[in-house]
Amino acid sequence: MLCNGYDKVLELADGDLVELDDARGTTLRVTKGALWITQENDKDDIVLRAGDVWTVERQGLTLLEAQGSTLLCVVGVAAAFAHSRSRHVGIADQLRDWFRSASKELVKRSVPYY
Repeated sequence: MLCNGYDKVLELADGDLVELDDARGTTLRVTKGALWITQENDKDDIVLRAGDVWTVERQGLTLLEAQGSTLLCVVGVAAAFAHSRSRHVGIADQLRDWFRSASKELVKRSVPYY
């Protein structure tokens, strides 16, 4: 896994996001895949590929997005709070949202309007 000495290891799927708040000095290492990084108040984005190591340069919000299946090693204070969340919406979520909106429309139509 090549993450000896790192505080946290995250296995990310394509499109998964990791949010780091006030993570200046936190070191990131990609051992598989690629990672797209955006820092708050920075016009330049960073892309890390397998084998790349980079240290967060700014305070504020840092967003990481997996580009394909990615293995990320994190060391530093922000590692304890680093967690991933999927950006993908599954079919079950899509159906649930559709039924909710459809039921709201039915309720609106069945209530008499005076």
